[in-house]
Amino acid sequence: MLIRLGHSPDPDDAFMFWALASGAIDTRGFEFEHVLQDIQTLNEWALEGRLEVTALSLHSYPLVQDEYVLLPHGASMGSGYGPVLVSQRPLTRAELRDVEIAVPGRMTTAFLVLRMYLGQFRYREMPFDEILDEVKAGRAAAGLLIHEGQLTYEAEGLAKSVDLGEWWLLETGLPLPLGVNVARRDLGEETLRELSDVLRDSIAAGLANRRKAMAYALQYGRGLDDELADRFVGMYVNDLTCDYGDEGREAVQELLSRAEAIGAYDQPVRVEFVA
Repeated sequence: MLIRLGHSPDPDDAFMFWALASGAIDTRGFEFEHVLQDIQTLNEWALEGRLEVTALSLHSYPLVQDEYVLLPHGASMGSGYGPVLVSQRPLTRAELRDVEIAVPGRMTTAFLVLRMYLGQFRYREMPFDEILDEVKAGRAAAGLLIHEGQLTYEAEGLAKSVDLGEWWLLETGLPLPLGVNVARRDLGEETLRELSDVLRDSIAAGLANRRKAMAYALQYGRGLDDELADRFVGMYVNDLTCDYGDEGREAVQELLSRAEAIGAYDQPVRVEFVA
């Protein structure tokens, strides 16, 4: 059975799916086609139900909850770290409310959490990998960095105004769930369970064979040196990636409950995982 698997062309996602790409695990009759796109595109595609399995911003999950169900693994969670709001000098919360902020898309979890932090603010959407340069050039007063930009902004001469993962931990005591993996409900319960097991095995195999998985992941480093790429993977592929556990599920529920409270969705949110 062919499964189109959507994920970002980033080292953490590549690390998770090294075992599938290299044939290191038994895929139990599934054939995987890796579809690499930026997270905003994957969010938009999920609205159409285009892929059988896809990475997704948690912010977007309630918008597709009728078509997709959460997989109990594959999450990107930051415990005390996450998307970083940067500027040419540190800006206060009050100052940030008065400037235009470059953001990587309204459907990203980073945007949702920034909305929780600031309330209403002015923003401009643009590709995530152009935001750092936009702030450096002064075309945006501040920018919301995701992916590897969280590790490289200081070397580019920018300052942190707030780390949203750090703020979230202080606010809730929980890790910040950013990205999730979902599967289409029309695959059926039995197929979903078996597919879920295969994808979990892939993540576990990467963690158990870190050197091989990292060698594969480095091709997606987008200019990161090996040390930074390894650090980035370690931030977002860990025990919570293998299984949310009670803490991870609580974090998901807390984030989406707060999103509902600020009117982010038009319908009640259902947090449902493949059993």
